[in-house]
Amino acid sequence: MRDGYAEFVSRDAVILAIGTDSPDSFQAYWKKENLPYIGLSDTKASVPRKYRQEVSLFKLGRMPLNCVIDLEGKIRYLHYGANMTDIPDNETFLQVIDQIIQKNL
Repeated sequence: MRDGYAEFVSRDAVILAIGTDSPDSFQAYWKKENLPYIGLSDTKASVPRKYRQEVSLFKLGRMPLNCVIDLEGKIRYLHYGANMTDIPDNETFLQVIDQIIQKNL
């Protein structure tokens, strides 16, 4: 998402990444990786539990969970990753966002 961030911004989309690391750890990672979007530390895992994000000890932790939520709070796209690299490409997200934009015109 970092590499295609401008495409999301051009559509007025906001990227929010939520992780369960401590705020200091999360901030250090964001700075190290120079990520342009918002990162939120959720040490109590409230959001991951709400969206039923899978945790697998055999696969080293939380499996990716990616979603697109519209301005009304409705989930328009939801993807539960089967492993740490199972993340949809930017084009998938952008197509969903474009569909939302078209419906709102």
